Amino acid sequence: MASPQLAILIQALRTQPFDENASIQDTRVGFEAYASGFAVAADVTRERVDAGGVAGEWITTPSVGATTVLYLHGGGYVIGSTNTHADLVSRIGRAAGARALAINYRLAPEYPHPAAVEDATTAYRWLLAQGASPEAIVIVGDSAGGGLTAATLLALKDAGNPMPAAAVLISPWTDLALTGESVRTREAADPALSPGILAKWSSAYCDGRPSTDPLISPLYGDHGGLPPLLVIAGDAEILLDDSVRYAERARAAGVDVTLEVWDEMLHIFPIFAGMLPEGQQAIERIGAFIKEHINTGVTA
Repeated sequence: MASPQLAILIQALRTQPFDENASIQDTRVGFEAYASGFAVAADVTRERVDAGGVAGEWITTPSVGATTVLYLHGGGYVIGSTNTHADLVSRIGRAAGARALAINYRLAPEYPHPAAVEDATTAYRWLLAQGASPEAIVIVGDSAGGGLTAATLLALKDAGNPMPAAAVLISPWTDLALTGESVRTREAADPALSPGILAKWSSAYCDGRPSTDPLISPLYGDHGGLPPLLVIAGDAEILLDDSVRYAERARAAGVDVTLEVWDEMLHIFPIFAGMLPEGQQAIERIGAFIKEHINTGVTA
C-alpha cells in the first residue's frame, strides 16, 4: 500500500494539471514557479558550466566520487530546466556518490528535433574530452529526458562513440506517436498529463518530422549494443506503456534491462522525493544501480 503522502500529492496535482490550451511560454513559467518549491539541500553546490557550447550546471554534494551522471531533464521537450530538476539531480548524485552534469538542452518549438539530441550528445562528448572515462559515466533522464537518454544512446552508437557504463530512464517518453494503450487506459489515473497535452508537445518537438523516427521516439530504434538500463515507471501514469514496451524491445535485442513498475505511483514520482517516501526509495534504488555498474565495470 502506498504512503499517505501519495493521496495528498495526487489531490494537489489534480488542482493544477498541465493546460493544453495555455501557451508553451506560460506553461514554462508556471512549471518553473511550481518547481521552485523543490529546494535543494544546504550542502548542494551548483556551478554553471559551458559543456562544449551547451549550457549546464555541475550539481554536486559532499558524497561525490569518481562517477559522473549526465542528467537530461523532463518537460515534454518544451519546458523544464536545470532549475526545475536541481533537487532531483542532487538526490540522485548523492545516492550514487556521483557528480552530476545537468544540461539545458534547447527546447521546442523554438528548437525542434534534432536540437535536444545534438545538445545531449555534445555534452557527453565534452565529458569525454575533459577526461571522463565512459566506464564512469551514467546517463539519467526523466520523462522526455528519459526518451532523450534513449535517443542519445542510439545517436552515440550510430556515431561509433563509446557507450556509457549504464543509463537510467525514469518514466521515459519513448513513443511520441502516442500508440501505447496506457495513454488511454491510465488517463483517469494520471493527475498531471493528458493525451491532449502530450500531442501538443509532440507536435512542437517533431515539427513535421515523423514521430516514429528512432531519434525522436527511441521505442522504434535498434537497441542492440546498448549498455545496461534501469527503467522505472509508475503504474498510474499514462506513459506506462512507453516504459514497458521499450524495456521489452531492448531486452529482446540482448540489452541487460531492469524494468521496475511501482504500484500506484505517478509520472516521475522520484521528483517528489522531498514529500513522497516512495520517491526517495526510488532514488536510493537508482543510486544502487549506478554504483553496481560503475563498480563492476559493466559496459555494453
